[in-house]
Amino acid sequence: MGTVWVVLGIFVAVAGSAFGVVVWRGRGTRVGGVGGDEPVAGRDARVRQQRYEAERHGDQGGTWQRGRESGG
Repeated sequence: MGTVWVVLGIFVAVAGSAFGVVVWRGRGTRVGGVGGDEPVAGRDARVRQQRYEAERHGDQGGTWQRGRESGG
């Protein structure tokens, strides 16, 4: 019976440690948390996405306009 308690204790210790590591690593990614590069990376990604969408919108508008001019 003592072996069961030792194994169970080790399991609880490992699970608790894993949980602690996950919580510790995720502490800066919460909304309102004090993150390092996360807010900057998110902002950069949004800027790139908006630039891509604006370029695609312009390209599609130009294609539509060319098709309208040539089709009579």
